[in-house]
Amino acid sequence: YKLSVSPEMDIMEYCRKEWRGNTPAAKRMRKGYEAVAQKFASIRRIRGDNYCAFRATLFQALSQATQLPRWLQSEDFTMLPENLLSKYDWIKQWQLRQKPGKRMGEISDEIKEYLILLRKKWKNISEIKGPLEKQEACDKLFKNEEEEYSLYEALKFLMLNTAIELYNADKSGKRVPVFSWLLFARDTSSNPCQLMHNHLNHIGHSGGLEQVEMFLLAYALQYTIQVYRLYKYSTDEFITLYPNDPEEDWPVVTLITEDDRHYNIPVRMCQETML
Repeated sequence: YKLSVSPEMDIMEYCRKEWRGNTPAAKRMRKGYEAVAQKFASIRRIRGDNYCAFRATLFQALSQATQLPRWLQSEDFTMLPENLLSKYDWIKQWQLRQKPGKRMGEISDEIKEYLILLRKKWKNISEIKGPLEKQEACDKLFKNEEEEYSLYEALKFLMLNTAIELYNADKSGKRVPVFSWLLFARDTSSNPCQLMHNHLNHIGHSGGLEQVEMFLLAYALQYTIQVYRLYKYSTDEFITLYPNDPEEDWPVVTLITEDDRHYNIPVRMCQETML
């Protein structure tokens, strides 16, 4: 059994343990961690399977949630699977975690359950006032494997829905964010159906999120994902925002990566930063 989100550890202590050598890469990582340590005191390691980008983002979002996002409040939120299926027959090939070959009628009900679970958990955690109690509730949720993976299925489905909205908006001549062009410029995802088959169906199984899919996740959640990319220390890309032109009212979550594949989370903002 692996912990999904490990307990806190001092950031610089963690860095010294992980990056001991004197190679240029180790020196750059240490500088990167020093920069993060100006803002955050601790780090929590995220379990390294192919869901780590989801896990890090959702954990950070929930642990600072004070209200239910608008898109989670809408009446037709839980009707998404039915609504999309009535328009796009190809969604029947959606790949449920560990349940290949399920018929789509059942899949629709199952995804609906995942969406209801996401709304319920987000609501419950956002209503907890005390920071310690909130943290405990998050820790407890991310120790429940069945619920945790159900939430990732919900996130994947929301990403598909967002991709369909962006694709249709672009086709009807509306302005779409630049990443949307890049998403559909790939040979493997020139439309939402291909995106589902070649990318979303594989997330968590044989691969994680690619850069352009981090933008899609941010749009689906209406959150700005700020990432310290340590191997890019001392370049313009050291702190990358997904999306890079975020809406002002979107909350911000912060992650750390050493390689754009695995993500950990910084916690405990230093006092000066908060002021």
